[in-house]
Amino acid sequence: MIAKLKGLIDSLGDDFAVVDVGGVGYLVFCSGRTLGRLQVGIAAALHVETHVREDHIHLYGFLEPGERDWFNLLITVQGVGAKVALAILSVATPEQLLQTIAAQDKVMLTRASGVGPKLALRILTELKDKAGKMSLGGFASSAGTAVIATPAGDGGLMEDAISALVNLGYKRLEAFEAVGIVAKELGEGADSSTLIRHALKRLGKDLVR
Repeated sequence: MIAKLKGLIDSLGDDFAVVDVGGVGYLVFCSGRTLGRLQVGIAAALHVETHVREDHIHLYGFLEPGERDWFNLLITVQGVGAKVALAILSVATPEQLLQTIAAQDKVMLTRASGVGPKLALRILTELKDKAGKMSLGGFASSAGTAVIATPAGDGGLMEDAISALVNLGYKRLEAFEAVGIVAKELGEGADSSTLIRHALKRLGKDLVR
């Protein structure tokens, strides 16, 4: 069972890379995000997931262990095969996926090839509890800013505030993030109107940036 490959990138395709390891070329399927970080003739180390079937052996490669973990989690969902899982990882980082599932936001998932509204809803539903167990460096983005804030207070009030922001034209994902952060800052006792007001201020600052 191959778990890792380190060698020169021999060639790149639309959904694969050929890794030359000691003169042997391994064809490895990758997400578009991973492929975009590989260069022909440059050495790379890929974390590999090996799938053995009666009619083939496929290798799936990831530059980061977190992406491999999400690949394995995604394919547990009925209707999500390896190809669709890679498509999802092509449009969202592991951190963004965690945030998307926490926010129950179908829009991000439907950006991936092969994912319609029904499958997106199934992914959100089935992974809602499992996703929280994923280790993603304290839920921080690569830029070092918090992408998920642990909410304080009533979840119903938070949902009311999020829905109000969505009705105002904000994306559910950004509304979820803003409300989550201000809810943590304000603590228990903040009503939905207060959450909305402070979240709007935060979103306004973010837009200025």
